[in-house]
Formats: sequence, structure tokens, C-alpha cells
Amino acid sequence: MSEGPDRPPVVRGSTRLAGVIGWPVDHSLSPAIHNAAFAALGMDWAYVPLAVSPLRLAEAIRGLRALGFAGANVTMPHKTEAAGLVDARSDDARALRAVNTIIVGAEEVSGHNTDAQGFERFLREDAGFDASGKSALVFGAGGAARACALALARNGLARLAVAVRVPSRADDLRSVVEGSRTAVRVVDLDAAADVRGADLIVNATPLGVHGESLPLPELGAGVMAVDLLYRPSATPFQSAARAAGCVVFGGLGLLLRQAALSFELWTGQAPPLPVMSAAALHELAEARPSAEP
Repeated sequence: MSEGPDRPPVVRGSTRLAGVIGWPVDHSLSPAIHNAAFAALGMDWAYVPLAVSPLRLAEAIRGLRALGFAGANVTMPHKTEAAGLVDARSDDARALRAVNTIIVGAEEVSGHNTDAQGFERFLREDAGFDASGKSALVFGAGGAARACALALARNGLARLAVAVRVPSRADDLRSVVEGSRTAVRVVDLDAAADVRGADLIVNATPLGVHGESLPLPELGAGVMAVDLLYRPSATPFQSAARAAGCVVFGGLGLLLRQAALSFELWTGQAPPLPVMSAAALHELAEARPSAEP
């Protein structure tokens, strides 16, 4: 019987291992995405969830080589700490001070960050958005927001407004785009509704997971709205943007693009994106009934 969305991979002594380190990690889509990709390419690989408490992260990363892992993804809340626990870091991992992909080599464990490049590819290849000379509003200043800001600055964004509750939290984001031509201004979260002229609005916060609304500026058909949340499938931000005629995307596109880059780093092979997307959508559809009241 062949492997598929409902069938776990067969693990043998020869199987190469990868996984996702997080806390919690039980709702991650990454195992479904990567195992579907391995199966589609006929690769003897398996991807597993690795629940690691913050107190055990250093042990877990050191143990990857001993356990025969080829690599791992790193998700919340470990991305920042992981950057200080690897032997070497890529340019993006250093700039963002965060690691979301680990490669276990013969000589060293290296840390990478595929979020900024993943967001670039999502905007260019999926959303068809050219940031050059345009203006954006980003809610949040955490790791995801920093990755988005770096991607937008690289692609010639002219103006970036960052909406946060505590202005000092945006200092690291400012440093990420320092040296680019992107002008950054920080606004209070509640004042985001007064931001004018944004061509792109990105929610890089958890607001919306439990039905929270964002203080949105005026929306219209010329605005692209991107919510990095992929659960729930429709947040208040997405619903409001869609009602106003915006082009709206959830977070699945970025998730798939950064996962595809991780896959390529580990295997050296081109990822089967349609297969990965189908696996993610299947997993979300399967999970939906249990999440409803």
C-alpha cells in the first residue's frame, strides 16, 4: 500500500530523519507536508514532531546528530534561542537573530532562516505583488514580522509602518532593514487605523486566533491583505479585507514556501510544492470538524 495523507511513512534502519522542534508541536502541519513530499519523490525519509520544552532545547539540538537526524525545523517558542545553540548561522539567521531550519552536517550543526526568502517567493510567485516603491503596514515586530520586513526591504519597499503595543519592541525590526532604502516608522497599535496609503497590510501577530480584530485603516480594492495565521481559515482581518474588495491571503502560502526551502536545504532536491500544498489542505480539512464547537 502506498503512503498518502492518511498513512504514516514506513521507518526502516536506513531511513533518514528530520523533524520539527517546538513546544507545543502537536498541531504542526509540517509532518504532513514533508512526509507527503518524501513519498511523492520516493525518498526513504521520515519527518516527525519533536516536542521539546524550553528547558531542554540545548540538549535536543545536541542530540540530533547522535540520533541520526539529517536536519530539523524549529518553531515557536525556540527560534531565537536556537540561533545561539548552533555552530554556524546563515546570513538571514544572523540578521533575524532566529533559526527555523537546522542542518546536521558531519562537522557542524548549522542554523538557517527560510522565512524571509519564503515570504519573498510567496509575494512574487503566489501573490504577484511587487514591493518596489510601495508602502506597507505590518502588525507586530516579532520574528515573523522581522522576516517580512527584511523581504520587503530587499525588494525595494519605499515605506513601512510597524504597528506595535510597545514601541521599543520594534527596535530589532528597525535594525533588520537598516541600510536599505525603506523608511520605517513605528505607530501605536491602536493608531494603525490612521495609517494611509498602504498597498500591503500584513498581520504578523496572533491576533485573530480567538476572533480578535485589528485596528485596520481604510481598505479597498487596491490593497493586498496577508494574514500569517492559517488557523482559523478566516480571521476577522481576512473577512473585513475580503468584504472591502482587497486581495486576501492567509498564512499557508508562507508556511509552504519556507518549508520548501527547508526541504531543499536538507535533500538538495526540488520540492514538490503541489503535493505539499495538497497535504497541508487535507490536514486542515481533517482538523476542522474537531476544532468546531
